[in-house]
Amino acid sequence: MKRQFILCCISLVGAASICVSQESPSPSPSPSPSPFKTLRSATKEATIAKLEKSITDAFKNKQAKAFKDYLAPEFSAIDAEGVKDADAEIEDMQKTDLSNYSFADMKVALLSPKMAVATYKVTTQSTSSGRDMSGTYYAATVWNKRGGKWLAVLHTLVKAQ
Repeated sequence: MKRQFILCCISLVGAASICVSQESPSPSPSPSPSPFKTLRSATKEATIAKLEKSITDAFKNKQAKAFKDYLAPEFSAIDAEGVKDADAEIEDMQKTDLSNYSFADMKVALLSPKMAVATYKVTTQSTSSGRDMSGTYYAATVWNKRGGKWLAVLHTLVKAQ
C-alpha cells in the first residue's frame, strides 16, 4: 500500500510538472497579492471544488458523456487496481454503484493561472462488481485549464487505513 501511495505521489508531481511546463512564462508574483488577485484565487478554488463535486456526481449517476467531458485527452487515474485511462475509468463507472459520498478537508493549490491540484478526503458508500468498496479514501486531482475549460489530467484515490 505504501508503494502504491508513493507511485501516486510521484505520478501526481510528474503530471503537474508536465502541465506547468506547457504554460507560457509569467512575471514573478508580487510579495503580497492584491485583494483582486486574492479574490480571483478564491473564485478559482471554489470553481475547482465545484468541479470535483460535478465530476463525482456524473460518475455516481453513470453519465458517461458528462463524465468524459471533464477529462483531458491524456487523463490517467491511479488507484489500487493500477493506472487507467479515461475509457477504463468509464468501464469502472458502469460496474460501480456509488450510493452516497461526502468530501472533507478539501484544499485547492493553484500552481499557476491554468493549473490546480485538489486534495481531499472522500467517504463513500459503494459497491463495484458486487464487492463492497465503502470507506474513506484520500484523493487528489490535477486540473488544467485549456480553451477556457478546466479538465482533469490525473486523479488518484487511496483507501485510508
